[in-house]
Amino acid sequence: MDSLQLLPFLPPGLAGAIDLGSGGGLPGLVLALASDVHFDLIEADARKAAFLKEAAQATGAPVTIHAQRIEAVSLPPSGFVTARALAPLPKLLSLAAPLLAPGGLCLFPKGQSFDAEIDDARHSWTMTIETMPSRTSPEGRLLLIRDLRQKDTGR
Repeated sequence: MDSLQLLPFLPPGLAGAIDLGSGGGLPGLVLALASDVHFDLIEADARKAAFLKEAAQATGAPVTIHAQRIEAVSLPPSGFVTARALAPLPKLLSLAAPLLAPGGLCLFPKGQSFDAEIDDARHSWTMTIETMPSRTSPEGRLLLIRDLRQKDTGR
């Protein structure tokens, strides 16, 4: 249910999506199965990546597993990037930005400290952000992020 609550936010006509730090397949594997949108699942932990490969084979999910660090992956930018429980928002944005296509959407489920994470991220990033209540975590929010740009630090 936690992953499926993201389904209505997938952009119409989406050709492919990226899930950062896929772990056990949440939310990327679940969304791929539910939507039939191809997801690139990025997971550096070899054991977790092996599980994802087995799960993808068993379910026929439209996914490609990348068993490497996010920073090392070479993928064309996507219109949709997601991650769950991977990193605080400022770090998450730095990982997502190179993989996000212009006009694309980031969708990140976050816990009760989402406000502080947004404040921290605004020091280095400009973005349009919408928060939606989580259906599975009363204090959590879904962060829908568009127009993501890193601020010029003047260095």
